[in-house]
Amino acid sequence: MIGYNCKYAPVEILAGFGAQCELMNNEAANFDYAAGRLHPNMCSHAKAMLEEIHTGNYNELLFMNCCDSSRRIFDASKDENIRFSYCIDLPSCGNHCAVERFKDDILGFIDQYEKYSGKSFDKKQFLSAFQGKQNLPQNKFIAILGARSNKTLLNVAKSCFSGINILDLTCASNREVLPIDADENASLDELMLKYAKALMAQTPCMRMQDIKSREALLENENCVGIIYSTIKFCDYYDFEFSKLKNLKMPMIRIETDFTNQSYGQLLTRLEGFAETINKTDNKRKNLNMNGKYFVGIDSGSTSTELVAMDKDLNIVKTVMVRTGANAGVGAKNALNQAGIDKKDIALIVATGYGRKNIDFADDNVTEITCHAKGAKHLYPDVKTIIDIGGQDSKVISLDENGKVVGFVMNDKCAAGTGRFLENMAKVLELDMPDMANVGLNYKNDLTISSMCTVFAESEVVSLIAENHTVADIVHGLNKSVATKTKALANSAKDKGAVMMTGGVANNKGVVSELEKQLNTKIFIPEHPEFCGALGAALIAAENR
Repeated sequence: MIGYNCKYAPVEILAGFGAQCELMNNEAANFDYAAGRLHPNMCSHAKAMLEEIHTGNYNELLFMNCCDSSRRIFDASKDENIRFSYCIDLPSCGNHCAVERFKDDILGFIDQYEKYSGKSFDKKQFLSAFQGKQNLPQNKFIAILGARSNKTLLNVAKSCFSGINILDLTCASNREVLPIDADENASLDELMLKYAKALMAQTPCMRMQDIKSREALLENENCVGIIYSTIKFCDYYDFEFSKLKNLKMPMIRIETDFTNQSYGQLLTRLEGFAETINKTDNKRKNLNMNGKYFVGIDSGSTSTELVAMDKDLNIVKTVMVRTGANAGVGAKNALNQAGIDKKDIALIVATGYGRKNIDFADDNVTEITCHAKGAKHLYPDVKTIIDIGGQDSKVISLDENGKVVGFVMNDKCAAGTGRFLENMAKVLELDMPDMANVGLNYKNDLTISSMCTVFAESEVVSLIAENHTVADIVHGLNKSVATKTKALANSAKDKGAVMMTGGVANNKGVVSELEKQLNTKIFIPEHPEFCGALGAALIAAENR
């Protein structure tokens, strides 16, 4: 099997040799091997490619030298057990000189592959390998744009959008090389010149000088939303995304590190995005008509909250327990502590990261939608919600009616979350209530420079050794969390009235620093940690 890395790779040439080829686009379980061969800040997809090559899935490789990372993987792969490896320089434009050079490089590849394989290039097989133009769907679709997508992203997207096609138009997946107007009697030089033009006539990737025709991907009337894919440590598509922020079309950015460890956060983000697009009727058929309570359960990474409401939307019960190692067990513990008989419950809606694992819930909704619903109920003027939970941070933007119009989440990192503060509290030998207040009495304005939880812990230990007070250190930590959160909040175009939810909203030091950095007053409800469960209960009540 021949592995190739780019849509501009001349795969039809390989068909002319009767060879099978495959785009190298698989995720990696880890980067254990690549970490010893590549720089830590190398493109994550490049690392995944090297891991895949190292497994021995390919015995031949065809690389397009389309970026520094691709060239580096080509060089690194020479140490692997590869029988044939070839790299072709990719032109950055389709002018005459560039196409001529590209044609000569393709001819050079044919020559080298004939010498290696002992096979002759078959023009007829080559000409029959073209797939032709692929038309866009005539019904609604979600377009995945940007850098190459992976299987997890595609599978999760398809599971989140019912009745809407998912169209992968990312850089490596929108390959469309139209058949060339020639026959097998044409000279090889003539064939390859036309072929080089056909390769360069594809929708350009962001490495090309002229990318105007990419705009056509956004002009289809059936496109109802955009999932914009970027890859960690790849800058090309960040530039394009920054230009698309003013689009009126619903859009979400998903950054991947090309490992298969991102399912949880990815599911939350895409389900939240789907809930802002889908206009389906959410009435449930399994409503217990004899029930008098509506229950919302928010299963988070650290704690599980339950809110029960009566038919007049009065809160009759709130419970918070530790989630523990099993989300379903944590939810059952919360329900048991609430002391409500199951036959008296009309409907249960689950939210949070563990929502899918609460098998006795009648429905599940993302925390994005539930926090929006709960926040609007508590603070009707709210336009921006800052939710800092146990393992992630979110900023949710609402319109005047309380509908989610956009949201951003932190990446796979505990920095700036409740988990971060819990770890720092242990280092300082504080409990969380003390941690929430002690930083207010600081005297020296310390700065914790590292945003990484592990490195920040080392920094805190050093500050302790330098005899800095606990109050000053906690203030530095609060400021660090506020800085991380401010970066997320800056994505909101019109912040309007700001409300903070989640357990960290009980930390007065963090709230004070965040108010300074955002230069605005932040509304804190009496029990901010219950906002998600409250929203879930309200959604349950809407199903009456």
